[in-house]
Amino acid sequence: MKKFFLTIFSLLCIVQLSAQANFKELQEEYAKLGRVLYSISNQYVDTVNLHKLVEKMVINTLHQLDPHSTYISVEDVDASNEPLQGSFDGIGVEFNILNDTLTVVNAMSGGPSELVGIRAGDRIISVDEENIAGIGIKNDRVFKLLRGPKGTKVTLDIQRAGVKELLTFVVTRDKIPIYSVDAIYEIRPGIVFVRLNKFAVTSLNEIRSGLAKLKNKPTAMILDLRSNSGGVFPVAVELADQFFDAGKLLTYTEGANWRQSPEISTNSGFFKEGKLAVLIDEYSASASEIVSGAVQDWDRGVIIGRRSFGKGLVQQLITLPDGSQMRLTVSRYHTPTGRAIQRPYDSEHIDGYYADLYKRLSGGERYHKDSIRFPDSLKYYTLIENREVYGGGGIMPDVFIPLDTSYYSNYYGKLLRLGMIYQFSLQYMDKYRNNFKKTYKDFNSFDNKFEVSDALFNELISYAETKDIAKDEEGIQTSQKQIRRRLKAEFARLLWGVSEYFQVINKEDETVAKAIELMSYE
Repeated sequence: MKKFFLTIFSLLCIVQLSAQANFKELQEEYAKLGRVLYSISNQYVDTVNLHKLVEKMVINTLHQLDPHSTYISVEDVDASNEPLQGSFDGIGVEFNILNDTLTVVNAMSGGPSELVGIRAGDRIISVDEENIAGIGIKNDRVFKLLRGPKGTKVTLDIQRAGVKELLTFVVTRDKIPIYSVDAIYEIRPGIVFVRLNKFAVTSLNEIRSGLAKLKNKPTAMILDLRSNSGGVFPVAVELADQFFDAGKLLTYTEGANWRQSPEISTNSGFFKEGKLAVLIDEYSASASEIVSGAVQDWDRGVIIGRRSFGKGLVQQLITLPDGSQMRLTVSRYHTPTGRAIQRPYDSEHIDGYYADLYKRLSGGERYHKDSIRFPDSLKYYTLIENREVYGGGGIMPDVFIPLDTSYYSNYYGKLLRLGMIYQFSLQYMDKYRNNFKKTYKDFNSFDNKFEVSDALFNELISYAETKDIAKDEEGIQTSQKQIRRRLKAEFARLLWGVSEYFQVINKEDETVAKAIELMSYE
């Protein structure tokens, strides 16, 4: 009983307590809440699970504050923090559940699974003699079976295409890195392309390591933050710091109970002088907006794409007495010119927050720049060239690139939603992986020489028909080029990795093409 009162007391203290708080009022509210819980526990007509009751109270309290304050149960703490920590203990495979069977997408290079010979396309049938195929297994159960302390062993029975009997592997779990850089390569002579999927504690080291592997020192950088929803705040500041000389304001945070906290650039940047383009879209948020806002306000580079999400609320992670956690909003991010990144919300109608985003995106702003209007009261000016920029939520790019729907069809949408292109690619590689490796000695050879033939394309269409996706001639005609490109990219991913996937995809990406054009201009 005591720990439940402590949990609620912690919540009330964090939300209400400040140097100027009326502590008497806080005590009164705490006493009131304690009396409610005590009465329920000792006088209510039925037996009550106090733990669940208090959790609901915490969840409902946070939900009424703002869109991003959240509660994390004890059971979910590790899983929620893991993507930003940079590693976990496990067997080192990326997987999908296809046709109710756990399928290896990739055995991570140098990881424990690759070391014993597990490879992409393998189907894991049982784990430590427990059957997991055809039983409706979910991701959380997979994690519990495959992850575990470093040094422990797990036995896997695997079905491999072309091999009649099951193959048994004993894998020793190890520390597995979680990568935040999807791709880093020289997209044109002197121009490096960096795609960051999240801001994790390892992000800067990953970027530095990738740059060190390049043959030539880049004179221009394309930083792709599209669909990057954010991550660790200090990493965002650290990445922004890489593009500036010392003494520049990068961002600051401010809240009712939180002093203004400025972040100033140092002299440690590794890319302070080269040309810079930052790519954003409607799903770029939080840390992505801190970096792009600093680059834009100081006229350090060009922002290309579509208006970003508009998440500028700072969450502090607070551990509660029972081991659960809450991410509590304590302040707001601002760009160097003073623009608030957070888009408006009504604390009394939080449920409408994401509905408003849908209205914003469905109202045409992804297709027409003129559909986005800012009042003069939200007008700001950049700090070097005195260009007009606007606040009011999100970062509006310097160069607007509308969403391209010319290739889209309902047929293509079905192929993507149902995973047909990937599933077909996986099945095809089961049969012909060795042939591909013999024909194409490396990715460059594959990229330059391989094209999706009509026969291969038609084989994909026929495969989709066997999965109840009816052939649609009009849809195929509209989306044929995109389907072929996606199929080649999936082959590249399965043969080499995610970086090679993006190297194929980027060849027809209008936003990337515009960045290359601007970075190449003299």
